Amino acid sequence: MTSRFQLKWEIDDHNAGLLIKDFLKIEEISRTALTDIKFKGGSILVNKETVNVRYKLQTGDELIVIFPLESPSEGAKGEDLPLTILFEDEFLVVINKPAGMNTIPSREHPSGSLANALVGYYEKLGFCSAPHIVTRLDRNTSGIVLVAKHRHVHHLFSLMQRKGQVYRTYEAIASGIIPDDSGTIAAPIGRKEDSIIEREVREDGQYACTHYQVIERHHKFTHVELKLETGRTHQIRVHMSYLGYPLMGDDLYGGPTNEMMDRQALHCKKIIFTHPLTHEKMIFTAPLPPDMARYLKAD
Repeated sequence: MTSRFQLKWEIDDHNAGLLIKDFLKIEEISRTALTDIKFKGGSILVNKETVNVRYKLQTGDELIVIFPLESPSEGAKGEDLPLTILFEDEFLVVINKPAGMNTIPSREHPSGSLANALVGYYEKLGFCSAPHIVTRLDRNTSGIVLVAKHRHVHHLFSLMQRKGQVYRTYEAIASGIIPDDSGTIAAPIGRKEDSIIEREVREDGQYACTHYQVIERHHKFTHVELKLETGRTHQIRVHMSYLGYPLMGDDLYGGPTNEMMDRQALHCKKIIFTHPLTHEKMIFTAPLPPDMARYLKAD
């Protein structure tokens, strides 16, 4: 498992005549990655012979790019923590994260994060890499997190995210009765003055857009499905509070809390994307967690 990550191509007539550097640009290998390959232990092979990026490719050439070994950052020490893995291959992992777990370590919670758990999991496998979190969730938000197993795969996912090609669907329990069956909240979000955590809708914020659809109305709250067009920090929580229906349990943004729901009632239930290397359409779902399911049934 300690073998280095590599990509392989057989050159066809269409790409014959290209310099390797131009071919790899088409394949979306970043300049930073090429620099690392050159100076940090990677290599480029054509027909098993080492070449540089100025080699002109010919039909039938076998091109192999070998990336340097990666190691986790010092801030993420491996821990033996349970992981609910929905899918894993040599390029990525899809995980169902519980509420109460940070995605990455923080000053307040330096251990116990998903990143710590992944480093520990990789160590058990003898897999040498860093956990590259593609889709983060707040500590108290549950649900699907997408993780790339290599820096280059993370880079490909980042390009997809900029194009809006990673689709996530959430379920939430909002306080109050939302009258419209569906709607769109398009309101810019920025950091709230005098706070390093809290966000708010503000004119000088970044564009943010959330689509919602009512699943079911209860006596004092609304079960709602949400889809993000953008991915700002705390976006759903801020937008629902701005709409006048803060999430149950979300005391940071005005949501009521009680013994049954003491965290924001928000769950990432579905993710859809095209695999960046196999090009398969990937769809994964995670069931509503017990605390949210109990809350819905109790009304």
